[in-house]
Amino acid sequence: MHIFGPAHLHGPQSVGPPHGPQASKPAPRPDSTPITDEVEISDAARMVEQTNNVPEIRQDRVDAIRAQIAEGTYETPEKLDVAVERLLDEIG
Repeated sequence: MHIFGPAHLHGPQSVGPPHGPQASKPAPRPDSTPITDEVEISDAARMVEQTNNVPEIRQDRVDAIRAQIAEGTYETPEKLDVAVERLLDEIG
């Protein structure tokens, strides 16, 4: 909260007493441990790093899979079982 004088001569004034005793900060002890920096890497940052390490796209493989999908021969029960197992291994 600020209190303004009648003509704003001195600018905002604090509510507390202006000349109270000032609390001094204790001098740091020389035997105290030094302050060290610490870095924590979030899970999101780790995921971003993993996406940077993805190998190049193999266009020939992508084209072959697209052709299988168009023909209706890509999704087989065996492939779906393998995909589900890999998903469960990754999240479990």
